Amino acid sequence: MQFPVTELTSALLASYGKHGGINHLEGVNLPSKATVVEITTDLLQVVFPGFFTERRLRSEELKAETAFLLDSIADRLADEIDKALRCFACSEANGSGARVSPDQLTIDFLTRLPEIRALLQTDVDAAFNGDPAARTREEIIVAYPFVEAIAVHRMSHELYRVGVPLIPRIMSEWAHARTGMDIHPGAKIGTHFFVDHCTGTVIGETCEIGNNVKLYQGVGLVARSLSAGQGLRGQKRHPTVQDRVTIYANATIVGGDTVIGAGSTVGANVFLMHSVPPDSLVLMDDVRLKVVTKKERSIAQNDWQI
Repeated sequence: MQFPVTELTSALLASYGKHGGINHLEGVNLPSKATVVEITTDLLQVVFPGFFTERRLRSEELKAETAFLLDSIADRLADEIDKALRCFACSEANGSGARVSPDQLTIDFLTRLPEIRALLQTDVDAAFNGDPAARTREEIIVAYPFVEAIAVHRMSHELYRVGVPLIPRIMSEWAHARTGMDIHPGAKIGTHFFVDHCTGTVIGETCEIGNNVKLYQGVGLVARSLSAGQGLRGQKRHPTVQDRVTIYANATIVGGDTVIGAGSTVGANVFLMHSVPPDSLVLMDDVRLKVVTKKERSIAQNDWQI
C-alpha cells in the first residue's frame, strides 16, 4: 500500500490552523488520563483493602502494603494536580488568596480517606440492607457497579471540593464508563446512599442528596434548561432530595428549585418539575402527575408495599 502521508499531513496541518479550538499546543501538559485512572484504581485498593488485588492480602502485610500504595499515589497525584492547576490557572485556593501547593492539596485529600471509608461503609450497608438479592457485603463490594461508582464519587468530590480542576471529572467519567452511572463530582451526597441496578442514573453537579436515599436505574436529577450555557455556572441547577427518599426507575426530576421532601416516594417514569412536601407519594396517573397526601399515602400502603 502506498500511503499518501505527505498529502494527509498537509490536510491535517491545514485543519489544525483552521480549527484551533480543539488543539492543545505550546501550553503546559494536561493531566494524564491514563495516570489518573491508575491512581483511581490504586485508591480503590486503599479504601477496600483485599478486594481489588489479584493476590491474597494478609493482615500482617496490610501496614506495609498501605504505606507503599499511599506513597506511590501521593507522588503521582501531586504531579497531576500540579499540571491541572498550571493548565487552568487555579492555584489560588478556596477564595482566600493563599496559594496552596499541589503537595498540600494531595496531603489534605489523602488525610480524608478514613472519613471517606466511613461513608462508604454506610453505602455498602444500605445496599445490603436494601437488596434482598444480596447474600453478603463482599458480594456487594466485588460485584455491584454502584459501589465502584459511589467510591470514585466520594473521592473525586473531595478533590472537587478543594478546587482541584479536571482530575475529578476524569475520575468520575472513568467510573461512568465502567458502571453506567453518571455522578458529577460536585454533587453532595449524604450517608447510606444506594442506587439499585445503577445503569443510566444521572446526578448533576449542584444536586444535594440527604441521608438514607435510595434510587433505581435510569433516575435523572438534572437541570431544567441549559440554554443559558456558561451563564449558569455556579448557580443551583439541580434538585435537592431530602432524607429517606426513594425514587423509582426512570423518574426525571429537574430544576435547582425543586425539593423532594423527606420521607417521600417518587414512582417510576415520573417527570417532576416542582417541589413536593415531606411524606408525599408521587405517581403518574393517566399520564398526569398525582401527588398523594400523607393521609392518602398511608391508605395506599395497605395495598402497595412502598
